[in-house]
Amino acid sequence: MERDFSRGKVSSNIIAQAIPLILAQLVQLLYNVVDRIYIGHLPGADSTALTGVGLVFPLTTFIAAVTLLFGTGGAPLFSIARGAREEQKAERILGNTFSLLLGAAMILFVLCYIFRKPVLYLFGASDASYVYADEYLRIYLLGTVFVMISTGMNGFINAQGFPKVGMFTTMIGAVLNLFLDPVFIFVLKLGVGGAAAATVVSQIVSAIWVLRFLMGKKAILTIKKENMRVDWKLSREIVSLGMAGFMMQGTNCLVQVVCNATLKIYGGDLYVGIMTVINSVREILSLSVNGLSSGAQPVLGYNYGAKEYDRVKQGIRFVAYLGTGYTVIAWILVLLIPHFLISIFTEDAAMISQGVSALRLYFFGFFFMAFQFTGQSAFTALGFARHAVFFSILRKAIIVVPLTIGLPRLGFGVNGVFLAEPISNAIGGLACFLTMYFVVYKRLGRDA
Repeated sequence: MERDFSRGKVSSNIIAQAIPLILAQLVQLLYNVVDRIYIGHLPGADSTALTGVGLVFPLTTFIAAVTLLFGTGGAPLFSIARGAREEQKAERILGNTFSLLLGAAMILFVLCYIFRKPVLYLFGASDASYVYADEYLRIYLLGTVFVMISTGMNGFINAQGFPKVGMFTTMIGAVLNLFLDPVFIFVLKLGVGGAAAATVVSQIVSAIWVLRFLMGKKAILTIKKENMRVDWKLSREIVSLGMAGFMMQGTNCLVQVVCNATLKIYGGDLYVGIMTVINSVREILSLSVNGLSSGAQPVLGYNYGAKEYDRVKQGIRFVAYLGTGYTVIAWILVLLIPHFLISIFTEDAAMISQGVSALRLYFFGFFFMAFQFTGQSAFTALGFARHAVFFSILRKAIIVVPLTIGLPRLGFGVNGVFLAEPISNAIGGLACFLTMYFVVYKRLGRDA
């Protein structure tokens, strides 16, 4: 069965890809968000438990970054090869990506487990919050291989035109996680460790689902043993293009570390917990625009490989318009119901009281994120690896980190940490989008 993205309306192709991906990412989000909701409402526990789980975020984000290094590097190359009718090369990309993910997952598990204590204190843990952080992380790391395989290889299911199958990858695991969380946390009384155990079991099931499809008869192109031998030249291409996704998540990891460490100094464990809640809200509200840009990538890449440049331009415009409209609505929502959004994750009165103003500051001008997502997805889908990497680094490492460190020292205190995000969204988002417009979009017009 051939899925040809060069036919039909571009917007319809993108929506057909994006809706299942959004649903899949929504369910994927439940892996972590549900854990935080249950932990934030643990009987007898204060905000320290939620703070402890928040300290684990940088490590889980780094694992996600390495997953993206290979997953988002391989999948667009795979789409371009399919569009050019180079199916043998596409299968080699598929097999190599799988091997790279598997090897990296094993290395990460060993290193993170051995060095977890000094790393957690480096990330801003106190003696009180470390207990919860270590209890969660020790168990969560056992699922490293499974989460990297399920997440990193799922893009190849979507790139073959099976977004519904990709949606079920995360849906199956997340529904299982929803069921197991209360059982492990409250019935078996495993507390924070129970939340991590439920996540690991769910990740195992998701990984089995992905591999069963990509090694089965329903996929157009499958993982074959002969393609799993690492081709270093091809691997460099995968890593080169995937570096954008890696840097985007890697710099997220860096920002989380800097934010937690700075908030520990200026606000203590309470504000580290507030940042945990804000990150959770951001993940929820970024979901749709994330899914839209992810759904657009295989469509843009396929049409670029097929030299249908006018269709690529149509796709870029569609993502920009729809993404901007959604993020404006999301920003209005934050302004209207901040108390409700925070109370989803905690009953702590102090955290809710102090968190409202922090949430509003953090989301100010949220629509600028749409420009970042549009530019980034276009660069990645069309193979402009250097541009994608640069703008990933620019927004987070070059803008956010110095502002997060500098603004509190200039008299803004903890508010400076939350102000760094909207400033970086405006500068980095506009710079990324305008560069994409003049370097890529205009060039596509000339090529067409």
